[in-house]
Amino acid sequence: MTSWLSRWLPLFVVVTTLSASSGRAAEKQPNVLLICVDDLKPALGCYGDAAAKTPHVDRLAARGVRFSRAYCNQAVCSPSRNALLVGLRPQSLGIYDLATNFRVAAPDAITLPQHFRAAGYRTSALGKVFHVGHGNREDDASWDVPHFRAKTVQYVLPENQGPSREAARFDNQSPDKLPKGAPTEAADVSLDTYADGQLAAEVVRRLEAFAGAAPASRQPFFMAVGFVKPHLPFVAPKHYWDLHDPARLPQPAVTEPPAGAPAYAPQFGGELRQYARVPDEGPIPADLTRHLIHGYYAATSYMDACLGRVLDALDATGLADETIVVLWGDHGWHLGDHGMWCKHTNYEQAARIPLIVAVPGGRRGVATGALVESVDIYPTLAELAGLPRPSGIDGRSFATVLADPGLTDPATATRDHVIHVYPRQKRLGRAIRTDTLRLVEWRAPGEGPDTAELELYDYATDPLETKNLAADRPHDVARLRELLDGHPAPKKQVKAAKG
Repeated sequence: MTSWLSRWLPLFVVVTTLSASSGRAAEKQPNVLLICVDDLKPALGCYGDAAAKTPHVDRLAARGVRFSRAYCNQAVCSPSRNALLVGLRPQSLGIYDLATNFRVAAPDAITLPQHFRAAGYRTSALGKVFHVGHGNREDDASWDVPHFRAKTVQYVLPENQGPSREAARFDNQSPDKLPKGAPTEAADVSLDTYADGQLAAEVVRRLEAFAGAAPASRQPFFMAVGFVKPHLPFVAPKHYWDLHDPARLPQPAVTEPPAGAPAYAPQFGGELRQYARVPDEGPIPADLTRHLIHGYYAATSYMDACLGRVLDALDATGLADETIVVLWGDHGWHLGDHGMWCKHTNYEQAARIPLIVAVPGGRRGVATGALVESVDIYPTLAELAGLPRPSGIDGRSFATVLADPGLTDPATATRDHVIHVYPRQKRLGRAIRTDTLRLVEWRAPGEGPDTAELELYDYATDPLETKNLAADRPHDVARLRELLDGHPAPKKQVKAAKG
């Protein structure tokens, strides 16, 4: 049987301005399943992590393309998800915080799901897709059906429950209304007890209903699924903790910030420290470090099992042959490296993300070093589905990397660098990442280049970022600042109107 992709992709690649209606009458369009995973770093088997137990992520990678150098546009939830779903970097929107909805800055933006909705797709979201909380809200214009939201903060064991400031901010409620306390939980319960298991069950139900409907009544679907784990707290059924021997899990090799880095550039786990039993300041003790790392790997394995149920349903219904599947982590996560925890930096562990794209009839079991950003996913999916190229966005399509088996150097097909940002103390750290280097330029928006403080890291010689090389490598600094100057000046943080 000739696959959908082999029939249509040559037209998509050569005629990238093909209208959405061209060919739809004669050919069924692919479905899109976009899987967003909160706080997922590339601590996965298919990314070479021998300690990870992630067979279902690994099997998805075996049927698609794994990107080894994919980066978020800001290592925090809402701006990162805006980049994916709106196609605009934080510095283009002027939104670097959690609370400001993207439509404050871009009220007429056409989101990724809106673009598909306008082309006749039925769009739906389940779980955490856009960031909701901290005063931010869902985007009703993006979805055809009411948003299905799984519970974010959830414990089974009473001794783990307790209020926290972070929980109150997340759900926009007072702490005494939220059952959140311990940073981990390993209850002897089933997969469906926690939110991601319930989410997976709802996704399976919807896939089965779609497959069982009369073919003539089906609209192609764009379904976004947002798994919460491994976001804190690291709660997962005991079975997934038991998969990992804590004595064998990797521990931080470097526990100090990079030598010569600005004092404000690192962070030391403010999000984590708002949980019970975690010190308010200072180093995290070695035994707690090991336990938290155990929890992160267990929560990742739990999410992987939930993903497995979804992939099983795709296979059982036959929808795998007509569905593009994307697995995307919204940002990385520090697990004690440099003494840092959580995200919220411009360093490699926070900025690098897992990205796997499986296209029916496309390349299978391939790893690529192509540099991509989260904003690139929007135009890529539009091209693969034969939709018009979206206008006014920052992303570039990497569809050729997914489809062309003769592409000998896929890294040349996308970008020679990516850009990401993080704000700190009224400064904005703008980072340029090439195949081996990262430059971070710290300065307040609107201030001159002579006010900047700089960081430079060479991942060929110093992959663990032990020393800031900016003072020693002026030629590399100048070259990368020239790339940075080729980007538009960043906007200041926008504010929603009061009242």
